[in-house]
Amino acid sequence: MTLARADDLVLLISPDRKRFVVLLEPGEVFHTHRGMIAHDDLIGQPLGRVVHSHNGARFTVLRPSMEEVLMTQTRSTQIVYPKDIGYILLKLSVVPGARVIEAGSGSGVLTTALARYVTPGGHVYSYEARPEMLELARENVARVGLADAVTFRQRSIEIGFADSDVDALFLDVREPWLYLDQAVEAMADGAFFGSLVPTINQVVRLVKGLTRGRFQDIDVCELMLRKYKAVPERVRPLDRLTAHTGFLLFARKASKQQRIREEREQPQSLQTADDQDLQAQQPLGQEEVEPGLDSAPIDGAPNSSLDIDYLTDVPGLTDREP
Repeated sequence: MTLARADDLVLLISPDRKRFVVLLEPGEVFHTHRGMIAHDDLIGQPLGRVVHSHNGARFTVLRPSMEEVLMTQTRSTQIVYPKDIGYILLKLSVVPGARVIEAGSGSGVLTTALARYVTPGGHVYSYEARPEMLELARENVARVGLADAVTFRQRSIEIGFADSDVDALFLDVREPWLYLDQAVEAMADGAFFGSLVPTINQVVRLVKGLTRGRFQDIDVCELMLRKYKAVPERVRPLDRLTAHTGFLLFARKASKQQRIREEREQPQSLQTADDQDLQAQQPLGQEEVEPGLDSAPIDGAPNSSLDIDYLTDVPGLTDREP
């Protein structure tokens, strides 16, 4: 039998299927639209049972999934959504013992997931230039007990990464193609690279940078998630779809010797004059902005509709939109 303990996160599901992630603290009271529940009535009691608020509303008490924890973290920027996070973890081979670099930290949602799956034995190095975002990410990671698995660095990645020989590196920044040289220096040969960008224009520029740099096995994809109404009499797709949240790009770092060999074997006829001029004149991943490309700041992928309302009672932990 699994019992709820003080300082645990628990999930409360209301009769109207709203979800609340609650940090249990002795003497505290959880307030909701369906009444109040004392934390002391949950601490020391088994999970999976039904409890009642002060006015009689039924709540199911469960252990929260990682998805529910991530979706109820405090956010002040757009986040990487669970449908993308799962695929990122697989493509980057994030396993216990892995060392992973992430830039930037944002609200710490992806940071939390990375930290959860590199333990035990691994470590995440999260880079963020904005001090207020770094602090928010640090708080979100600490609330789920993963602070020891993450080192936060307030640092511009333009000057490079302070860590090296990592197993995987993920760039969640507006112009990732500008930092491919820095990424190469931080990654072990054969290490996994990933990035998320919201527009096709950014995809094109990043693919160009990866192709011209020390990367191979480049992969581009977009994931859609469609849920169904779980009612036996009328099973059908829900009206809302978690659709475009961003484009995912993955690659592997090639060794320097392998890259040199490929360049020698590539026929010059396969390179256009424009390609040769760009390679000669510009650093890796950088090219002139073509007319019409949107250069406005992009903090992340646009928010998408979710079919479940996630709420929280953890102090300061709200599901507010940017």
